[in-house]
Amino acid sequence: MSKWPAAHLTDLRGASRLAVDGVLGLTHLVESLHHNIARRPAIFGASVPGPTRGITGFSYRSVRWVTKLVGGSLDAALATLVPAASTQGVSPRREAILAALNGVLGDRLADTGNPLAITMSFRQGGQALALNTDALRTAFDQPTGKLLIYLHGLCMNDLQWGPQSAPGDPEEANIANLSAAATLACELGCTPLYLHYNTGRHISHNGRDFSVLMDEVVCNWPVPVTEITIVAHSMGGLVARSACNDAAVSTREWLRYLKKLVFLGTPHLGAPLERGGNWVDVILGISPYTAPFARLGKMRSAGITDMRYSNLLDEDWAGRDRFARSPDRPKPLPLPKGVKCYAVAATTGKRTRDMSDRLLGDGLVPVDSALGRHADASRCLALPATHTWIAYGMNHFELLHDSAVYERLGRWLAPRPAGTILA
Repeated sequence: MSKWPAAHLTDLRGASRLAVDGVLGLTHLVESLHHNIARRPAIFGASVPGPTRGITGFSYRSVRWVTKLVGGSLDAALATLVPAASTQGVSPRREAILAALNGVLGDRLADTGNPLAITMSFRQGGQALALNTDALRTAFDQPTGKLLIYLHGLCMNDLQWGPQSAPGDPEEANIANLSAAATLACELGCTPLYLHYNTGRHISHNGRDFSVLMDEVVCNWPVPVTEITIVAHSMGGLVARSACNDAAVSTREWLRYLKKLVFLGTPHLGAPLERGGNWVDVILGISPYTAPFARLGKMRSAGITDMRYSNLLDEDWAGRDRFARSPDRPKPLPLPKGVKCYAVAATTGKRTRDMSDRLLGDGLVPVDSALGRHADASRCLALPATHTWIAYGMNHFELLHDSAVYERLGRWLAPRPAGTILA
């Protein structure tokens, strides 16, 4: 009898925990709605939380007890099977589903120890890299001292940069079979590293962990590191900025090798869609008859709510209700000193300053947010005009693969004589 793939059993175990949590959450929601209706409150006003009583309350408690009992038994049974299971290859579809799930519920998955929670790592071809010198020397035949780090965005994963390769001699690399991201690394003579992380966690938590991981890479890299470049898409750019701040405060070694940092569609000033989601919470909360449903909106992860105003530091969210309506208040965080920073914004509009450009930009991030342009000088990133570029007729996700984007990145990142000015 053949063994089940280990990933399948781990997924089943994680899904069973999610199902149990879902039943418990739905039971609580229905009981709260039942409780509020039984009180016959006015249409508008505060909801008064509390359990139902009598036989009704006993029924809801019984549902919760049975759900926990069955869920605990199933989890224990699956836990005994996972060690004996066989391994399987990487499935891009499975990875995409897990990435999306972690983006939406990742903080809860991590806090509850769910096997579906993604653990931050550098990966190659979907497999986590061991960050010791011998393992890295084995993984990369001809590692260079120049590292090109790729950071993905919310609800995404490292495989979505496209086919990967560890380049040896750029002239011998089969560039035709590589993605635009891997090809860029070959052309620059860099070794690419792709970060994989749980985008549902707080940005500041991911930034700190990424900073620690970078120190480990620099310490154990098979050859002396001479230069680091980071290319970050969407939320990845916020994680990179948070990591740079952590490295500066903690005097981590890797930061002194960071020479260039490129942002692709990064919402430096926040994402309007999350601010819209926050308004939904407020509207649902104004009536005791709809207040229980506001809990569904509050299931969204800390990573998503951090995107409302781009919280980069612990102090931007610690000790506050992250779902409460509040003004734009994150502490201004300048770009890292001594690092050349670049930003690419996209807009679905075809003409400069048309309606799409002004409102939604690439469909998720407005142009001004992607380029760090703010009326308040303390919040403005003040990037030189030659370090910014707008891609027209392009959406948020096309930034990952578009040839025009990578042509621009190549012009920015390629070594050039001192004094050269790019148009």
